[in-house]
Amino acid sequence: MFLAAAALFLAAAALFQAAEALPHTRLERLPLTTLAQAYGPGKFGLSFELYPPKTEGGMTALFRHLDQLVEFQPSFITCTYGAGGSTQDRTLDVVSGVRQKYAVPVATHLTCVGRTATRLKEYLERAKSLDIQNVVALRGDPPRGEVEFRTVEGGFSYANELVQFIRREFADLGIAVAGYPETHQEAPSPDVDLENLKRKVDAGADVVITQLFYNNQDFFDFSQRCQQAGIQVPIVPGLLPVTNLAQIQRIASLCGAKLPAQFQADLQKYADDDKGQFEVGVEFAIRQTSELVEAGVDGIHYYVLNKSEAAQRVLHAVQLPR
Repeated sequence: MFLAAAALFLAAAALFQAAEALPHTRLERLPLTTLAQAYGPGKFGLSFELYPPKTEGGMTALFRHLDQLVEFQPSFITCTYGAGGSTQDRTLDVVSGVRQKYAVPVATHLTCVGRTATRLKEYLERAKSLDIQNVVALRGDPPRGEVEFRTVEGGFSYANELVQFIRREFADLGIAVAGYPETHQEAPSPDVDLENLKRKVDAGADVVITQLFYNNQDFFDFSQRCQQAGIQVPIVPGLLPVTNLAQIQRIASLCGAKLPAQFQADLQKYADDDKGQFEVGVEFAIRQTSELVEAGVDGIHYYVLNKSEAAQRVLHAVQLPR
């Protein structure tokens, strides 16, 4: 047990040192900022989502890409963690490293999977001690090998319960929750899915960030339904610029996102040409982003898969209202 704990400590230390070894690109320290402050009149919330690298080399590469992304002055940066909380420590390494290196507001993901209220509270206390002021609160997917979510004794069954707990125990934290323009795969209907979202917002969420999608009309319809349901917080589209056909087909199948037939056909023309697929995907992302910005969305959240090239191309091509 002691050796395992020591190994985890050394691995975390190595990852943190890898981040610290990189040159700092922003010297000014920003005040603590919650998600509620990222949106509003005269504000456009730009954000990026990362995942925790498994190795020191992966951490170094991630911060090299972040050096490019922070030039666009994101409102905040988030980081996921593995199923069942398997990478929670590395998630905190990433977000605390981003916070210290760039002075950018950050958010850690947090799920109900395999965690009691006591353990969730301990995690959030640790996050706050690391200058992390925001949480993306999710129910979470079942761990690998399991087909359905299981509530642990002393834990929570739904994301709205987690949001309520965070708001009660850590009133000053910013909270984001997930929305599904194409309906959550486990929801019996779009109406039930919307009712679930309303419960999360009513429990204290500051913003809704959507699952990825590729038909903007799905987002516009979803936003209108949210407004009609009395959801008043910002509804922020989550976008994943496509860089590889096989990859996005796999991701879309896991989350239930639909790929437009013409878009797939355009990508398929370059089935043996990685650069061609990248160009098609980036051009689509530019058009998708432009249409959303012109429609007056509150912000955009990019799933960047720890890379910077695609998001850079999109953001250089689109004039954001900032």
